[in-house]
Amino acid sequence: MKSTQAAPAAMLRSLLSDFSLEMTGKDVDHLREAGSLIPQGTRVNVTYLEHEDLETRLAATRTAREMGFIPVPHVSARRLDSTARLEEFLGALHHAGASDTVFVVGGDPATPYGPFHEALDVIRSGLLDQHGVRHVSIAGYPEGHPHIADAALWAALEAKTAALREGGLRGDVITQFGFDVDPVLSWIERARDRGVDLPIRVGVPGPAGARRLLRYAARFGIATSTGIARKYGLSITNLIGTAGPDRFLTSLAERLRPEVHGEVKLHFYTFGGLAATSAWINDFQEGMLR
Repeated sequence: MKSTQAAPAAMLRSLLSDFSLEMTGKDVDHLREAGSLIPQGTRVNVTYLEHEDLETRLAATRTAREMGFIPVPHVSARRLDSTARLEEFLGALHHAGASDTVFVVGGDPATPYGPFHEALDVIRSGLLDQHGVRHVSIAGYPEGHPHIADAALWAALEAKTAALREGGLRGDVITQFGFDVDPVLSWIERARDRGVDLPIRVGVPGPAGARRLLRYAARFGIATSTGIARKYGLSITNLIGTAGPDRFLTSLAERLRPEVHGEVKLHFYTFGGLAATSAWINDFQEGMLR
């Protein structure tokens, strides 16, 4: 089959034409500060942190919507202590006009607080559709998960993809961030071979201090060998300074093949802040046009 790979610059423009961002409930002021740097209609994921209450999450969701973005509230399955808690959250989102799109993830607790043991339980509950949800993002782990076996991760991804299809829900996959393109592309190819045909948003760490990036990587079990870190642009011997994802994105654009990898987009984890990440994206895009 003849390759349909686009030129790297064209692929980069395509990847950056519909990126998504991440914020916490307490980042409302930061979102307002960065608002002029973010294109209207950008998807903004609102995390579901344990120490943030319902009103904090709702305030962030409402702000994103009022500013012309598409809020994507997270639903953390194992943090929900009851079905009523899920209904309360979805009902509040629906009342705020922000229930169309959610991101459903298992969550950090090893032991579920209530009846939902994994994201699939939430998807199969039927409650999403009842409260106006039409699009569901699910998680992907190109470098695995520190506490879940690969076989279980693949089985869950396939089951969630099938459940969305059966429920008539649109969706996509948002991957954990990483520093190396190789496992990302290999994982996408395996996902396609397993029938996962959803668009995939590759997780990218936004610009941040090298020490902070490595700390997050260690927390989430991301490979950070000296070779991979150097390839990304992190200096192990000098952890002072900020590293951006330019090398990662350029390598990704050079090697993506739509006929093999399907629809691929980007999701930026804003470890260095919403404004810094948004400004970096704008500067990177402008640099491509010079």
